[in-house]
Amino acid sequence: MPRRPGSVSTLAPVPAPSVVLAREVPQDVIVSRVRAGAWVKVGHGAYVAAGTSPLDAAIARAAGLHARLTAPHAFSHETAALLHGLRVWSVPERTHVRQQHRAGGLSDRRVARHCPLPDASRIVVRAGLPVTDLETTTWDCLTSLPPLPALVVADAALRAGADRELLAARAHGLRGRGTARGRFLLGLADDGAESPRETMARFALLRAGLPAPETQVRVETPRGTYWADLGWPRWRLLVEYDGLEKYEGREREHLLDEKIRRDAIAEAGWRTVHLTKRDTLDAVAARVRPYLPDRVLAASTPPRFLHPLVLR
Repeated sequence: MPRRPGSVSTLAPVPAPSVVLAREVPQDVIVSRVRAGAWVKVGHGAYVAAGTSPLDAAIARAAGLHARLTAPHAFSHETAALLHGLRVWSVPERTHVRQQHRAGGLSDRRVARHCPLPDASRIVVRAGLPVTDLETTTWDCLTSLPPLPALVVADAALRAGADRELLAARAHGLRGRGTARGRFLLGLADDGAESPRETMARFALLRAGLPAPETQVRVETPRGTYWADLGWPRWRLLVEYDGLEKYEGREREHLLDEKIRRDAIAEAGWRTVHLTKRDTLDAVAARVRPYLPDRVLAASTPPRFLHPLVLR
């Protein structure tokens, strides 16, 4: 679980989706609202208010699909991650659902169907919809998504309370596309990551073959105790992601606090690499390398499982 004092680790409740179903509204009303720009179609027979966020639209699309399906089903993969309240690298454009058999009657390019349907013990209800449990959702994402988005979900799931040992037990001995890489990524997942960007920074370092950094590093200074996103205490080196969202509402106060914090950490003998949203994966690794010992750089070997095209 997260190690920084005050860090929130519980799942955020996902509100029930606000969706208009075509079967419940006269066709002329739908046409007029869409033409007026008041409603936007998000799926077959499902509409939301214009201006709805991509996240809320994705959840509404799932609700619309749920209303259409008659066979037992459960939302899965990235859709389930959203319904659990997990942060994802990007909002999926398709709705993922598990069913016992592939349905041939409902064709929708925005729907990805997966088989089989898990046992009832692995299905929970979130936002009024049937969803694969946290561990099943995480494993589905680990084995199907590119490495970075998969690790973002795994970090968030562990942080929210997913059972790593249960996940590992379920994955043990499994074969098939993505399973070997899924087990590898599960070994890299860390519940100390507090945001997708923190996961991205760690992923960039791992992808470059650099030693795995610790998350939520405790830094003692004469001015007090501080916590850094990532780092290697043995080299007194830290890596931090600086996002403007952390200052919203109290910008001046936070900026002053941040200056005091940075000065205190530097005075205590720590070096810090500060990252922003503009730093790409390659840039993150390139900016950190000059601060690492030469012997470490000489031994660095990029792992093949972190290449985006490797799915086995």
